[in-house]
This record gives sequence, structure tokens and C-alpha cells, in this order.
Amino acid sequence: MHLFELTRALIDIDSVTPNEFEIGNYLYEHLRPLAEKYDGQIELMPVVPQRNNVYVNWGKPDVVLSTHMDTVPPFIPSREDDERIWGRGACDTHGIGASMIKAAEALLEEGVRNIGLLFVVGEEVDGLGASKANETPPGSRYLINGEPTENLLGLGTKGAIRVELEAKGRSVHSAYAELGDSAINKLLDNLQALRQVEWPVDELLGDTTLNIGTISGGRAANVIPDQAAASVAIRVVSDLDELKQLIFATLDDRMTATISSEVPAVHLKSVPGFETTIVKYATDIPKLTNWGQPLLIGPGTIHVAHSVDEHVPKKQLLEAVELYKSLVKQLQATQ
Repeated sequence: MHLFELTRALIDIDSVTPNEFEIGNYLYEHLRPLAEKYDGQIELMPVVPQRNNVYVNWGKPDVVLSTHMDTVPPFIPSREDDERIWGRGACDTHGIGASMIKAAEALLEEGVRNIGLLFVVGEEVDGLGASKANETPPGSRYLINGEPTENLLGLGTKGAIRVELEAKGRSVHSAYAELGDSAINKLLDNLQALRQVEWPVDELLGDTTLNIGTISGGRAANVIPDQAAASVAIRVVSDLDELKQLIFATLDDRMTATISSEVPAVHLKSVPGFETTIVKYATDIPKLTNWGQPLLIGPGTIHVAHSVDEHVPKKQLLEAVELYKSLVKQLQATQ
């Protein structure tokens, strides 16, 4: 199957988290003949019911190429023009997965062994597939993680903390506000305090950034609100524990705050001959620490990921195949 055809085939399977069962089976069946042809081993790695990672290797892998198979909603089927392939997952990360598969095929044809491919579930939500895979590492020395970097080698990624905020109050008629207790006012005060924090800055990764993603609360315009909530995402460039201490020190005792997820910032390896970049998003890399020293590279730009216009340039897909081949060979030659 041609690279572009494979990319579209993956896009056209609805793999919005947590619906990865079908795409996992597709990848398993697609890769099984390649495993058999070159004396490899392939397995579905159970994560939770109806959700499986896919792992295939040829020999004891020095290098594993890995990306995630889940996407954000909504499902968008594929289309293409002369220059691009469009659809949900085009760059995040079905085009990357297809490029990794074609690179592995080419390497195997050249006689290269001791490589692997790992496709995981759940990256877009909680990294559950990566966490599960980390329990059974193959002993690889390097992990090449695929995310859209425009085919530049990532020198670092920001981490992320998601904070759930909740405030309680007391409802009364809004004409007698002094008899009630506004949960929304408590929430707004604390959100404003978070917005005014001087967050850490890292020389390589840049600024910490805060996004108030959702706000909810209240019953009606003429009722003092007895409940309010917000979800906040912070892109992290510093130590997670220090940042959590700063968050909780900023919030007052009228709030209940829960950390719902956290991923540390990461500094990554450079390789001679590869152009580099810094990315602001988080990846599965911190959850795959047992799979070897991590590197980050893939076709496409994060600027169109998660959007209705998600696409990947065909030229970058082709370039990625060659870059993955070159990177694997260079890493295998490293002692």
C-alpha cells in the first residue's frame, strides 16, 4: 500500500478516544504480514477492554518508532489534493504512523534489524496506552516518538497540568444578594488571581502559559449561584511539584482544587545533521521512560492539529520516511 493510501486508510477509521479498537485491529492485520516476512513478532497489548496497543519488532530492538493511534473529536474522513491529505488525524498522528510503517518496511528490505514499532491508545486524554506499555519495555536504547514537528527534531516539549476548580455558595433571590453567597464570585476571584501569577520561564522552553478552558455555574440570572466550576490547563516549563505548590498557594480556602492530570516538561536529545525545534505541547514521552532515550520528530504542523482544517503535506510525509530511516541507522551506529 502506498504511503498516501495508507495515511488515508488510517484517517478513515474513526479512532476518536476511546474508540481505538478498530484501528488497533487494522494496524495489527496490516503489520502481521510484514512481521511474518522478516521473522518478526507482533502482538496486541491489552490496555483495557476493547483498547489495545500494537507492538511489532524484528530482533531485539535498539530503536523503537512510536506514535499514538487515537484522535480528538470529531471524526473527519479523509480527502486529498495534489499537495495535502486532509482529515482527522492527518498530522496528529495517522500520517506519522504511516510514515513510520513505510520507513520500517524500507529498512527491513535493506537488511536492517533490531527495530520496532509501537502504536498506543489514549494519548489525547490521559496517556493510558503509553503508561501500560511502560510496564513491559523491550530493552530498546532509543524511542523515536512521532508528533507533528514539521520534520524538525524536537529539543524539548512543555509539560501540562490540568486543574479542576470548584466553589460552593448559597442560593437566594438576587434582590437580596446579602443573604446569599455567590459561588461564581469566589471562582472569578481565584481565576483572576491565577491570571496575575508570574509563572516560571525556561531558557529553552520559554514561558509557562495558562488557559481557562471551561467555566460553568449558577442556576438563573435572578438567583445567587450556589455552585461554580472551571477547568484550567497550564503548559509547564519547570518542575511540576514547584508549580503545583505555586497554584495551591495562589488559590484561597473558598476553592476546592484538584489536579486531574500532569505531564512534566522534557528536554530531548539532538542528533548531528537534523534541524531542531521546540514544541509547546505535551507528548507520551514522559510515560514511556523505560523504552529508551527519547527523540521527537514527525511530519505536519501542530498549528492545524485538532482543527477542522487538519492536514499534512504529502511532501513532508515522503520526507519523514527518509528521516526516520536515517535516524534509525544513525542511532543504531551509536554505542
